This record gives sequence, C-alpha cells and structure tokens, in this order.
Amino acid sequence: MSFLDTRHKKKSFTLTTLLLSALLLLLFYIGLTYLDPPIENGIAVNFGTTDFGSGPVQPKEKVRSEPKQVKTEQIPEPVPEQPAPEPVAPPEPVEKVVTQDNEETIRINQQKEARRKAEEAERRAKAEAERIAREKQEAEERQRKEQEAKKKNLDALIGGIGKSDGKTTGSEGDDNRPGDKGQPDGDPYAPSYYGSPGTGAGGYGLGGRSLVSKGKVQQECNEEGTVVVRIFVDRNGRVTRAEPGVKGTTNNAPCLLEPAKQTALMYKWNLDSKAPSTQIGHVVVKFKLGQ
Repeated sequence: MSFLDTRHKKKSFTLTTLLLSALLLLLFYIGLTYLDPPIENGIAVNFGTTDFGSGPVQPKEKVRSEPKQVKTEQIPEPVPEQPAPEPVAPPEPVEKVVTQDNEETIRINQQKEARRKAEEAERRAKAEAERIAREKQEAEERQRKEQEAKKKNLDALIGGIGKSDGKTTGSEGDDNRPGDKGQPDGDPYAPSYYGSPGTGAGGYGLGGRSLVSKGKVQQECNEEGTVVVRIFVDRNGRVTRAEPGVKGTTNNAPCLLEPAKQTALMYKWNLDSKAPSTQIGHVVVKFKLGQ
C-alpha cells in the first residue's frame, strides 16, 4: 500500500490497530453494561371506604355514612351591667413597737454572742500556748539528745571520760573538789580547763586518773605536726606500752613518731588499786619548727 511505504508508518499503523482493538474489547466488557431501572417507591395508604373515620378497629365491610350534623349558632343572652365596686382603701401600716421583752431578748442574745467569742478566743490562745510549749519541749529534748550523743562520742574517743549518767566514779581536775573538771565542748587532751579552744603544746587523756609527772623528748629533725600516742597504763600509773601515730596524727614522720613515743613513756599517773590491770589512754605531743 502506498501510505505504508516507510518502516515508521508501518509501525505506527500496527500500534494504532492494537490500541483500538484493546479499547473496543474494554468497552465491550466494561462500558456496555445494562442497568435495571430502579424500583419505584411510594407512600403506603390505609384501606378505607370514606374520607373520614375514627377508632383503632379496621372494618371488614363498608360502613354506613352518618348524615352531617348542622351546627346551630346560639345567640347569647344579654348580661345586665353591674355597678363597679367601690375602691377599698388599703389598711394603714401598723408601726411595730419594740417592747421591753424584745429588748431583754436582744440583750441576752448579745451577751451570749460576746461570751461565745470570748470562749473561742480563749480556746485559740490555749491551743497556741500548748503548741508553743510542745515545740519548746521538743526542741529541748532534741538538744538534750544531741548533747548526750556528743558526750557518748567523746567518751568513746577518750575511753570513758566524762560519762553523763551520774553513776561513774572518779574525779579529774586541779582542785580539791570531786568532779570532772573542764568543758563539754573542749579537747579531752588539752591541759587547760578554761578559755576558748585553741592550740597548745600537747595534752593527755586517761579516764579517772590524774597525771603525776611528764617529760618531753625533743625531735632530731626540723618537722612540725601533732602525734597522738595510744598508751597502756597499769594500776601503779606506769606507761607499759606506747603506740604513736594513731587517729588524730597530722605528721607521721619517723623522726617525730619515736620522740613522741619516748615522751609518752615518760608520763606517770596516780596509783589506783581499783583501776583495770591495763588502762588505755592517749597522749598528744605537738612539735613545732625548731623544737
């Protein structure tokens, strides 16, 4: 054919034919469907033989129609006019007179209200006073417990000195009156009984025993610090053993530990036949530069 003289025209003709065939098949199976007409809907009407009726029962046969009743208009009879009533004057307001009984009642009620307010204020003041007293008592109890705990810690540190139970025996101080001389917040190793806490040359602690004599061994090096020595004392007051460098030591230099040990061995305590065979205490030796 003359219009298919080239290869491109033949290819276009073939593709067009295939597309048209596919479109016709698609329309045949999908587009040309038959739709049934929709079902007509209406309004259901009750069966009857007349244009009027009443009642719930449906008659099986035709009913006889009743003749229409003609309404007759009744002419109302004329009503005779009545004279208008004369206006009645409203009653005059009666002034309420306060009698003596009412005044007495008011006075009694006022007295009751004042008494109630006074009782309420007294209850509040009493409750406030009880609350303040309770808080004060709790604060005192808390302070007492803190002081007891502080004393217990101090007793545990120095081996029982200064127990606050009031049952321990013994006395420590530099006067003739029995008791444990010093301050609760002081240093158990300090040699002074008065004044503010501060630093000193040394101290000691041995529960229930008084110091008779002591000495001091000089260091052989130029060091500074504090050495705490644990001492073991017999009933005769002699130091049988000394362990330097325990808790509280600030300088563990060997040239300070040995003179501190020798210093503690020079301490002499009072004789006490009722004391334990070996009583443990502490000696604090403080070294300064050049000493």
